[in-house]
Amino acid sequence: MLRKFWALLLVPLSALAEQPASFSSAKRELAEIYSTNAVSFYCGCGFSAQGKRLSPDLKACGYQARKNANRASRIEWEHVMPAWAFGHQLQCWQQGGRRACRKDPDFRLMEADMHNLVPAIGEVNGDRSNYGYGLVAGESRAYGRCDVEVDFKARVAEPAETVRGDIARTYFYMRDRYGLRLSRQETQLLEAWSRTDPVDAWELERNRRIRAVQGNGNPYVEAGARSLVSAGGALDD
Repeated sequence: MLRKFWALLLVPLSALAEQPASFSSAKRELAEIYSTNAVSFYCGCGFSAQGKRLSPDLKACGYQARKNANRASRIEWEHVMPAWAFGHQLQCWQQGGRRACRKDPDFRLMEADMHNLVPAIGEVNGDRSNYGYGLVAGESRAYGRCDVEVDFKARVAEPAETVRGDIARTYFYMRDRYGLRLSRQETQLLEAWSRTDPVDAWELERNRRIRAVQGNGNPYVEAGARSLVSAGGALDD
């Protein structure tokens, strides 16, 4: 009951009317949004549509499959904040995990929120799983030139510096939008990442396109862009 109360406070009805009704419909909208900037989030690999399938050009970006070549051959839409991270804070998750939450309107809103979805090489998406973000000792490159490390034992994924701010602003958006909890340690790390990796041109354009479809923007992206412009900076790709 309390979660639903927060959702009503935090989500304007106008946004609810336009937001994709399901994860599947959100993925279809995102394919169009990314059609002019078809680049995977973690690895920077270009991708193209092969019918309904999105396929990355692994050779061009120097990606090497760690273990699952089949999954590496496709693009998947990954939740930056994992479904587990927002789902387990809902009562439905305690009653049966993600399957039980499929019927929960709050969960469906979060799951389909396009601000929290990015294109990722399937293998990286699978390896990252529901792990939190953090720093991994060393620079072992298990995926060729793709700058992402996953510590399976510690359950931590370290993304490239170029997307850390994007991740931070997404987490803060999800926290505020849906009344979610972040730990103090997590918040401090993400605040640092947001400072060291400011908003760039594509992040701003992506936000604009999602706002046009979904009905709301990410205020952390918009505030970051205003700060940069007021400081006399330029938005670079």
